[in-house]
Amino acid sequence: MKLTIDRSELLGALSHVQSVVERRNTIPILSNVLLSASGGSLTLTATDLDIEAVDAADAKVSKEGSLTAPAQTLFDVVRKLPDSAEVELEFKPENQRLSIQAGRSRFALPTLPASDFQTMAKDQESVQFGVDSLDLKRLIDKTRFAISTEETRYYLNGVYLHIFDGDEGAKLRAVATDGHRLALSEIEAPENSSKMQGVIIPRKAVAEIRRLIDGYSGEVQVAVSEAKIVFTVGRAVLTTKLIDGSFPDYVRVIPQNNDKTLTVNNSDLEKAVDRVATVSAERSRSVKMTLDNDKVILTVNHAETGHGVEEVEGSYDSEPLEIGFNARYLLDVSQQIDGEEIVFDFNDPASPALVKDPADPASRYVLMPLRV
Repeated sequence: MKLTIDRSELLGALSHVQSVVERRNTIPILSNVLLSASGGSLTLTATDLDIEAVDAADAKVSKEGSLTAPAQTLFDVVRKLPDSAEVELEFKPENQRLSIQAGRSRFALPTLPASDFQTMAKDQESVQFGVDSLDLKRLIDKTRFAISTEETRYYLNGVYLHIFDGDEGAKLRAVATDGHRLALSEIEAPENSSKMQGVIIPRKAVAEIRRLIDGYSGEVQVAVSEAKIVFTVGRAVLTTKLIDGSFPDYVRVIPQNNDKTLTVNNSDLEKAVDRVATVSAERSRSVKMTLDNDKVILTVNHAETGHGVEEVEGSYDSEPLEIGFNARYLLDVSQQIDGEEIVFDFNDPASPALVKDPADPASRYVLMPLRV
């Protein structure tokens, strides 16, 4: 294999695939990226056997061939080369090394045979549709913070993507929950998506998809099979296994009859919560919200770490209410709000609160209260 490629082209393709590779691998070749040169392009493939990322870049190929090289090291080398460099990649059979040359820089990386590289088997996709990259970004960004990290509840370790038929027609809805909070966002169901079964996309794959579409404008092609989902973004393709489990019936935990409404400036609330949480106990991070007469009093009181109180103006005209929340969860939701105001619908101190963004009615959040 021998080729010349623009450094920025190579770096762009490498950045799309190398992050899939696990840093610590018991199987050496899974630490490598597969480089395949043919025609006028270089194709790069990386996998951890659960996720596979493929991208391609234009190259002047003088000798076709394939090999694998350490993904992280190759990425670091290319990243540190001069911006406008022309990079020459050549396989040296005498020492089984990949030679990298750019200007006055010379590197030689160990290789493993391309024939040893394992790629994911392709499924027969059952549903294929396109979704605008901005819509996909929003679905991910509005929900992924609520993905559970508790491995025993593996079916919560991802984003549940499904078609929801409601009063306003079919929606493509993304939902994530860790049992303490829930995040939901939806868009109009894309054409040809109506037959898609609900799928749970793993947390790592969600992060990889979001990285892949960052800076991309256009339509993302989505193909869903029983066990995998494939995202095609330009020349880049990301394939991931799905979580084999049943997502809980989240609809029943979304409050429908909360009749006490608080409207408050989101920035003011966020800063106030952040300040009083400074003295909260690290594990519970509990903050008490006292609502009365168009104001919110935030209180943290802990015997060891201290006491903090802050008052924020708001719009609230129901009976007085005291309710506690995890400060971190309050801040996470606050950071998803696009508009100036955040709206809370309450029932009682023991019932979950529904949080809404007037600027984004297609997204909703549920927070479970803490006993304070």
